[in-house]
Amino acid sequence: MSNDLNIEQSELVALCEQRAEGYGLLSRLFRTEVDEELLKGLKATTYPQGTGNADLDLGYRKLATYLSTKASGVLLDLAIDYVRTFIGHRNDTFGAAYPFESVYTSEKRLLMQEARNEALAAYKKAGMVISEMWADPEDHIAIELEFMQVMAKKAAEALKAGEQSRAIELLNEQRDFLEKKLLLWVPMLTADMKRFSKTEFYEGLAYLTDGFLQVDSEHFAEVLD
Repeated sequence: MSNDLNIEQSELVALCEQRAEGYGLLSRLFRTEVDEELLKGLKATTYPQGTGNADLDLGYRKLATYLSTKASGVLLDLAIDYVRTFIGHRNDTFGAAYPFESVYTSEKRLLMQEARNEALAAYKKAGMVISEMWADPEDHIAIELEFMQVMAKKAAEALKAGEQSRAIELLNEQRDFLEKKLLLWVPMLTADMKRFSKTEFYEGLAYLTDGFLQVDSEHFAEVLD
C-alpha cells in the first residue's frame, strides 16, 4: 500500500464526498421502492450529460426521460416494476434480478453463502452498523453500496483531520471491496435488470450502476499509486 496520493488533498476530499453522495443515492434506489419524497427529489435533479462514460450517460438519460415523460401513476408504475425486476414471481433464483451477491457467486445461486460472510466481516471491521429494521441478507446490493458510502465519508473525514495515512488505508479498503466484490457480481445483476425491468427507470438504474462503478474504479487508479 502506497502512502502517496496523485491528487491535492482538497480535491480528494471533494471527490470522496461526491462518491459518498453517489453511492448513497444508488443504495437508496436499490433498497426499496421509490416513495413520494424521493420521487420529488429525483424530478428536481438536473442529470449530467457527457460524463465520458457511455453507461453513465445512458443511465442518466433513461432516468431523466422516464421522469420527464411519465405524467401520472409514477409511484405505482415504479413499485410494480421494482417487484418485477428484483423479486419476481417464480420460486427459483432465475426469475428476477435478485439483488444478493451470494445468488450470483455461489454455484447453486443460493442465499446466505460465503459472499454474505465476507461482507459482514468488512462491515464489522469498518464499524458499520446495519439497521435493525433490515431483514434481508447483508450481501444485498443496497447494503454493499451503503458500505462504500460509509467508507468514502470516513476517508473524507480522515483527510480533513490531517490523517492522510488513515485516509489512504480507507481508500485501499474501498478499492479492494469494489474490485474483489462489487465488480465481480454487480455486472451480472445489472444484465438481469436490463432483461426483467419494463420501465426506463430501472433499466436506467442498471446502466447508471455499471457506469458509476466503472468510473469509481478509474478514480482509484488515478488517485492511488
